[in-house]
Amino acid sequence: MKFQPIKPALFSKNRERFIKAMLPQSIAIFVSNDEWPMNADALHAFKQNSDLFWLSGVMQEDSMVILFPDHPDPKYREVLVLVRPNELKEKWDGKRLRANEARAISGIETIVWLDSIEALLQTWVHLADTIYLSSNENDRKASSIRSRDYRFIDEMKNKYPLHNFQRAAKIMKELRAVKTAEEVELIQKAIDITEVAFRRLLQFIKPGILENEIEAEIYHSFLSQGSTGPAYGSIIAGGDRARTLHYVSNNQECKEGELILMDFGAEYGGYNADLTRTVPVSGKFGRRQKTIYNACLHLHDYAKSLLKPGITIVDYTDKVGEEATQQFLKIGLLKKTDVKNEDPENRAYRKYLYHGISHHLGIDVHDLGTKTEPIKAGMVFTVEPGIYIEEEQMGVRIENNLWITKTGNKDLMKNIPMTVDEIEALMKR
Repeated sequence: MKFQPIKPALFSKNRERFIKAMLPQSIAIFVSNDEWPMNADALHAFKQNSDLFWLSGVMQEDSMVILFPDHPDPKYREVLVLVRPNELKEKWDGKRLRANEARAISGIETIVWLDSIEALLQTWVHLADTIYLSSNENDRKASSIRSRDYRFIDEMKNKYPLHNFQRAAKIMKELRAVKTAEEVELIQKAIDITEVAFRRLLQFIKPGILENEIEAEIYHSFLSQGSTGPAYGSIIAGGDRARTLHYVSNNQECKEGELILMDFGAEYGGYNADLTRTVPVSGKFGRRQKTIYNACLHLHDYAKSLLKPGITIVDYTDKVGEEATQQFLKIGLLKKTDVKNEDPENRAYRKYLYHGISHHLGIDVHDLGTKTEPIKAGMVFTVEPGIYIEEEQMGVRIENNLWITKTGNKDLMKNIPMTVDEIEALMKR
């Protein structure tokens, strides 16, 4: 753990929120993610199940959280299951949590070792009518691998076929979308770390530099500030490569006269930042580059003005699309005939802006949350319009992170330079 300890009240409050949504006489069981094999005897870096972390703050493999608010014995109403520390294994892989350490992190008093949970769990399930299980129902998920939570579902349904099974994901989608003040503090910390890295880059970028050198500076800055590391694979895309939305090769030279699009963010305390800035490699925007950049900045500011409680992401995206159409007409990317003859299912502006404008942000970079229901206060979104022009071998994207308030929103990245003048002044200095 590279970051400072998080107060367990955050996780206690999250458990309280979930328990309030449970049916009477129900038990909820959350299991940790798999340790994924890489090659030979190596493993990929472990990443905790987001729901389990949200409930406990525990980042260790082979862990479980069990919630049974109606259990007749109060000590079993909240249980944290951990792998028993093993002296030989710790010599190879490092120290595992002791019970007192796990209590300090999670706020859960009852700790049970994994090798003794099976018999206990059976008696608890027999007392319950309903079993909530986690199923990672993120709309963007596209994995064909049957992960540990789905294998656990199979196991539980096979053992207890007459119980009423419920999706914990349905509750989590509602709860995790609305952040507490404590969660926003952690997101803000990740953002502040990201800001330091970006300001560092403005002094570092110059013609001839390699994209991977820029990525290395980001990683160095993150780790030196106590971040766990990048929230996702950093996108460092010079010139025409900026039109590839998930460009991660990051191995080409940045040339005089090009723009470079940088999409990166720090992870801190399990929460993430997600920043995109597009800057001139030479330190000064060309005339046409400035025109495109300012059109994108206009769309960014317009989108921010719409993002408030009551609107849905679907309606919001449609409104930004209307404004994008007007901007693209203004800067010569579209003609009136293009708009007049457009396919309603594939509108003309989509040629130059072919992705969504916003997504939920939190423990996951693409966090849980609805697209079709009205936005609520407490949600955190990215705002990231882009303009991608094949004919001009150029891509521009500008992204900030916003916390939705009762009356509007708060830009958590308001201190990060964004205008042409701000960027040019800092790169010149």
